[in-house]
Amino acid sequence: MKNMNPTPFPEVNAILQELLDGVQGILGEHLIGMYLEGSLANGDFDQDSDIDFVVVTDMEVRGDLFSVLQRMHEQIATLDSPWSVELEGSYVSQQALRRYDPGNSLHPNIERGKSERLKMAQHDEVWNIHRHILRERGITIIGPDPKTLIDPVTPNDLRRAMLPALYNWATYMLNHPSEIGSQGYQSYIVLSLCRILYTLQSGEVVSKRKATKWAKETIDPKWKSLIDHAWVGRHHSQAPADPKAVNQTLDFINYTLKRSQQFKLTEK
Repeated sequence: MKNMNPTPFPEVNAILQELLDGVQGILGEHLIGMYLEGSLANGDFDQDSDIDFVVVTDMEVRGDLFSVLQRMHEQIATLDSPWSVELEGSYVSQQALRRYDPGNSLHPNIERGKSERLKMAQHDEVWNIHRHILRERGITIIGPDPKTLIDPVTPNDLRRAMLPALYNWATYMLNHPSEIGSQGYQSYIVLSLCRILYTLQSGEVVSKRKATKWAKETIDPKWKSLIDHAWVGRHHSQAPADPKAVNQTLDFINYTLKRSQQFKLTEK
Protein backbone atom coordinates (compact mmCIF):
# COMPACT_ATOMS: atom_id res chain seq x y z
CA MET A 1 0.00 0.00 0.00
CA LYS A 2 1.27 3.47 -0.87
CA ASN A 3 1.56 6.25 1.67
CA MET A 4 0.13 9.07 -0.46
CA ASN A 5 0.86 11.83 2.09
CA PRO A 6 4.09 10.80 3.83
CA THR A 7 4.86 14.34 5.08
CA PRO A 8 2.81 17.32 6.33
CA PHE A 9 4.11 19.38 3.38
CA PRO A 10 2.01 19.23 0.18
CA GLU A 11 4.77 20.52 -2.12
CA VAL A 12 7.21 17.96 -0.73
CA ASN A 13 4.62 15.22 -1.20
CA ALA A 14 4.13 16.30 -4.81
CA ILE A 15 7.85 15.87 -5.57
CA LEU A 16 7.89 12.54 -3.77
CA GLN A 17 4.95 11.40 -5.90
CA GLU A 18 6.92 12.34 -9.03
CA LEU A 19 9.87 10.36 -7.72
CA LEU A 20 7.76 7.34 -6.78
CA ASP A 21 5.97 7.29 -10.14
CA GLY A 22 9.30 7.42 -11.95
CA VAL A 23 10.95 4.79 -9.78
CA GLN A 24 8.01 2.39 -10.11
CA GLY A 25 7.91 2.85 -13.86
CA ILE A 26 11.64 2.22 -14.26
CA LEU A 27 12.32 -0.46 -11.65
CA GLY A 28 9.02 -2.34 -11.87
CA GLU A 29 9.15 -5.63 -9.99
CA HIS A 30 12.74 -4.90 -8.87
CA LEU A 31 11.44 -2.24 -6.46
CA ILE A 32 11.27 -3.43 -2.84
CA GLY A 33 10.45 -0.14 -1.16
CA MET A 34 10.91 3.61 -0.96
CA TYR A 35 11.51 5.42 2.34
CA LEU A 36 12.33 8.78 3.91
CA GLU A 37 15.04 9.32 6.48
CA GLY A 38 17.09 12.35 7.58
CA SER A 39 15.36 15.44 8.95
CA LEU A 40 11.90 14.30 7.84
CA ALA A 41 12.28 11.13 9.90
CA ASN A 42 13.94 12.96 12.81
CA GLY A 43 11.13 15.52 13.03
CA ASP A 44 13.48 18.44 12.31
CA PHE A 45 12.45 19.32 8.74
CA ASP A 46 12.05 22.97 7.70
CA GLN A 47 12.32 25.16 4.62
CA ASP A 48 16.12 24.82 4.57
CA SER A 49 16.19 21.01 4.77
CA ASP A 50 16.64 18.51 1.98
CA ILE A 51 14.48 15.47 1.21
CA ASP A 52 16.44 12.37 2.22
CA PHE A 53 15.17 9.20 0.55
CA VAL A 54 16.25 5.59 0.13
CA VAL A 55 15.01 3.30 -2.64
CA VAL A 56 15.52 -0.41 -1.95
CA THR A 57 15.80 -2.86 -4.84
CA ASP A 58 16.10 -6.63 -5.22
CA MET A 59 19.28 -6.23 -7.30
CA GLU A 60 22.17 -3.84 -7.80
CA VAL A 61 21.25 -0.88 -10.01
CA ARG A 62 23.71 -0.74 -12.88
CA GLY A 63 23.89 -0.20 -16.65
CA ASP A 64 20.69 0.77 -18.43
CA LEU A 65 18.64 0.99 -15.22
CA PHE A 66 21.13 3.47 -13.79
CA SER A 67 21.08 5.57 -16.97
CA VAL A 68 17.29 5.74 -17.08
CA LEU A 69 17.12 6.69 -13.38
CA GLN A 70 19.72 9.38 -14.02
CA ARG A 71 17.57 10.87 -16.78
CA MET A 72 14.51 10.70 -14.52
CA HIS A 73 16.27 12.77 -11.86
CA GLU A 74 17.34 15.30 -14.47
CA GLN A 75 13.70 15.67 -15.50
CA ILE A 76 12.51 16.06 -11.90
CA ALA A 77 15.09 18.83 -11.39
CA THR A 78 13.38 20.89 -14.11
CA LEU A 79 9.98 20.90 -12.38
CA ASP A 80 8.59 24.20 -11.15
CA SER A 81 9.04 23.53 -7.44
CA PRO A 82 11.66 24.69 -4.94
CA TRP A 83 11.91 21.07 -3.79
CA SER A 84 12.75 19.65 -7.23
CA VAL A 85 16.51 20.08 -6.57
CA GLU A 86 16.37 19.14 -2.89
CA LEU A 87 16.19 15.36 -3.32
CA GLU A 88 19.13 13.61 -1.68
CA GLY A 89 19.17 9.84 -1.62
CA SER A 90 20.45 6.44 -2.65
CA TYR A 91 19.41 3.29 -4.48
CA VAL A 92 20.55 0.32 -2.40
CA SER A 93 19.94 -3.38 -2.92
CA GLN A 94 18.13 -5.31 -0.21
CA GLN A 95 21.26 -7.38 0.39
CA ALA A 96 23.52 -4.33 0.78
CA LEU A 97 21.04 -2.51 3.01
CA ARG A 98 20.93 -5.32 5.57
CA ARG A 99 24.31 -4.46 7.11
CA TYR A 100 27.55 -2.72 6.16
CA ASP A 101 29.64 -4.79 3.74
CA PRO A 102 32.85 -3.14 2.52
CA GLY A 103 32.77 -5.45 -0.49
CA ASN A 104 29.36 -4.16 -1.58
CA SER A 105 29.27 -0.43 -0.88
CA LEU A 106 29.09 1.27 -4.29
CA HIS A 107 25.54 2.43 -5.02
CA PRO A 108 23.71 5.14 -7.01
CA ASN A 109 23.40 8.38 -5.07
CA ILE A 110 22.24 11.94 -5.70
CA GLU A 111 22.94 15.04 -3.61
CA ARG A 112 20.82 18.17 -3.37
CA GLY A 113 21.61 21.03 -5.73
CA LYS A 114 20.84 22.35 -9.19
CA SER A 115 23.93 20.86 -10.83
CA GLU A 116 23.84 17.48 -9.11
CA ARG A 117 23.36 14.22 -11.04
CA LEU A 118 22.78 10.64 -10.02
CA LYS A 119 26.21 9.01 -9.69
CA MET A 120 27.85 5.93 -8.23
CA ALA A 121 29.15 6.67 -4.73
CA GLN A 122 30.76 4.78 -1.88
CA HIS A 123 28.42 4.07 1.04
CA ASP A 124 31.04 3.27 3.65
CA GLU A 125 30.74 2.60 7.38
CA VAL A 126 29.51 6.16 7.91
CA TRP A 127 26.31 5.10 6.14
CA ASN A 128 25.40 3.07 9.25
CA ILE A 129 24.04 6.39 10.53
CA HIS A 130 21.53 6.43 7.66
CA ARG A 131 20.71 2.75 8.26
CA HIS A 132 19.96 3.47 11.89
CA ILE A 133 17.70 6.45 11.19
CA LEU A 134 15.90 4.53 8.45
CA ARG A 135 15.43 1.44 10.62
CA GLU A 136 14.28 3.20 13.76
CA ARG A 137 12.45 6.26 12.46
CA GLY A 138 12.13 5.89 8.69
CA ILE A 139 8.92 6.89 6.92
CA THR A 140 7.58 4.23 4.57
CA ILE A 141 6.20 5.48 1.27
CA ILE A 142 5.86 1.99 -0.19
CA GLY A 143 7.27 -1.35 0.91
CA PRO A 144 7.73 -3.42 4.07
CA ASP A 145 8.63 -2.09 7.51
CA PRO A 146 12.31 -1.03 7.30
CA LYS A 147 12.99 -2.95 10.51
CA THR A 148 12.54 -6.12 8.46
CA LEU A 149 15.21 -4.99 5.99
CA ILE A 150 17.97 -3.71 8.29
CA ASP A 151 19.79 -5.37 11.17
CA PRO A 152 19.97 -3.33 14.39
CA VAL A 153 22.76 -0.74 14.44
CA THR A 154 24.38 -0.66 17.89
CA PRO A 155 25.51 2.45 19.79
CA ASN A 156 29.14 1.50 19.17
CA ASP A 157 28.38 1.02 15.47
CA LEU A 158 27.19 4.62 15.44
CA ARG A 159 30.23 5.85 17.34
CA ARG A 160 32.54 3.99 14.97
CA ALA A 161 30.70 5.57 12.03
CA MET A 162 31.18 9.07 13.43
CA LEU A 163 34.91 8.85 14.11
CA PRO A 164 36.18 8.40 10.53
CA ALA A 165 33.60 10.91 9.32
CA LEU A 166 34.99 13.40 11.81
CA TYR A 167 38.69 12.71 11.28
CA ASN A 168 38.65 12.60 7.48
CA TRP A 169 36.27 15.51 6.95
CA ALA A 170 37.50 17.72 9.77
CA THR A 171 41.14 17.30 8.83
CA TYR A 172 40.31 18.19 5.25
CA MET A 173 38.49 21.36 6.31
CA LEU A 174 41.39 22.43 8.53
CA ASN A 175 43.68 22.12 5.52
CA HIS A 176 41.24 23.80 3.11
CA PRO A 177 39.55 26.61 5.08
CA SER A 178 38.89 28.61 1.91
CA GLU A 179 36.15 26.10 1.07
CA ILE A 180 34.08 27.45 3.96
CA GLY A 181 32.82 30.24 1.74
CA SER A 182 29.12 30.46 2.57
CA GLN A 183 27.06 30.83 5.71
CA GLY A 184 25.26 27.67 4.72
CA TYR A 185 28.38 25.52 4.74
CA GLN A 186 29.87 27.19 7.80
CA SER A 187 26.62 26.54 9.65
CA TYR A 188 26.47 22.96 8.39
CA ILE A 189 29.94 22.27 9.79
CA VAL A 190 29.13 23.62 13.25
CA LEU A 191 25.77 21.85 13.52
CA SER A 192 27.25 18.59 12.22
CA LEU A 193 30.01 18.75 14.83
CA CYS A 194 27.34 19.11 17.52
CA ARG A 195 25.60 15.99 16.21
CA ILE A 196 28.90 14.09 16.07
CA LEU A 197 29.73 15.02 19.65
CA TYR A 198 26.25 13.97 20.79
CA THR A 199 26.54 10.58 19.11
CA LEU A 200 30.02 9.96 20.50
CA GLN A 201 28.74 10.76 23.98
CA SER A 202 25.40 8.95 23.86
CA GLY A 203 25.63 6.33 21.11
CA GLU A 204 22.44 7.75 19.56
CA VAL A 205 21.60 9.95 16.58
CA VAL A 206 19.25 12.89 17.07
CA SER A 207 18.07 15.90 15.10
CA LYS A 208 20.18 19.02 14.63
CA ARG A 209 17.90 20.92 16.99
CA LYS A 210 18.28 18.40 19.83
CA ALA A 211 22.03 18.06 19.28
CA THR A 212 22.61 21.82 19.34
CA LYS A 213 20.50 22.23 22.49
CA TRP A 214 22.52 19.46 24.14
CA ALA A 215 25.82 21.00 23.03
CA LYS A 216 24.95 24.43 24.41
CA GLU A 217 24.05 22.84 27.75
CA THR A 218 26.94 20.36 27.94
CA ILE A 219 30.17 21.38 26.22
CA ASP A 220 32.37 24.40 26.93
CA PRO A 221 30.02 27.43 27.05
CA LYS A 222 32.39 29.51 24.94
CA TRP A 223 30.92 27.77 21.85
CA LYS A 224 27.33 28.84 22.56
CA SER A 225 27.47 32.02 20.45
CA LEU A 226 29.04 30.15 17.52
CA ILE A 227 26.29 27.50 17.68
CA ASP A 228 23.58 30.17 17.84
CA HIS A 229 25.17 31.95 14.86
CA ALA A 230 25.18 28.67 12.92
CA TRP A 231 21.51 28.01 13.64
CA VAL A 232 20.58 31.42 12.23
CA GLY A 233 23.08 31.15 9.38
CA ARG A 234 21.55 27.98 7.97
CA HIS A 235 18.57 30.12 6.94
CA HIS A 236 20.87 32.35 4.87
CA SER A 237 22.80 29.64 3.12
CA GLN A 238 23.97 31.66 0.10
CA ALA A 239 25.34 34.61 2.06
CA PRO A 240 29.14 34.90 2.40
CA ALA A 241 30.54 33.37 5.56
CA ASP A 242 31.68 35.78 8.26
CA PRO A 243 35.52 35.48 8.46
CA LYS A 244 35.36 35.62 12.26
CA ALA A 245 32.83 32.78 12.29
CA VAL A 246 35.05 30.76 9.93
CA ASN A 247 38.03 31.11 12.28
CA GLN A 248 35.86 30.13 15.23
CA THR A 249 34.58 27.15 13.24
CA LEU A 250 38.15 25.98 12.63
CA ASP A 251 38.78 26.27 16.37
CA PHE A 252 35.59 24.28 17.02
CA ILE A 253 36.83 21.56 14.67
CA ASN A 254 40.06 21.32 16.68
CA TYR A 255 38.06 21.24 19.92
CA THR A 256 35.86 18.43 18.60
CA LEU A 257 38.85 16.43 17.40
CA LYS A 258 40.48 16.72 20.82
CA ARG A 259 37.28 15.83 22.69
CA SER A 260 36.66 12.85 20.39
CA GLN A 261 39.92 11.17 21.36
CA GLN A 262 38.32 9.72 24.47
CA PHE A 263 35.89 7.78 22.24
CA LYS A 264 38.35 5.79 20.12
CA LEU A 265 36.82 2.34 19.73
CA THR A 266 38.49 -0.91 18.76
CA GLU A 267 35.98 -3.55 19.78
CA LYS A 268 33.54 -4.95 17.21
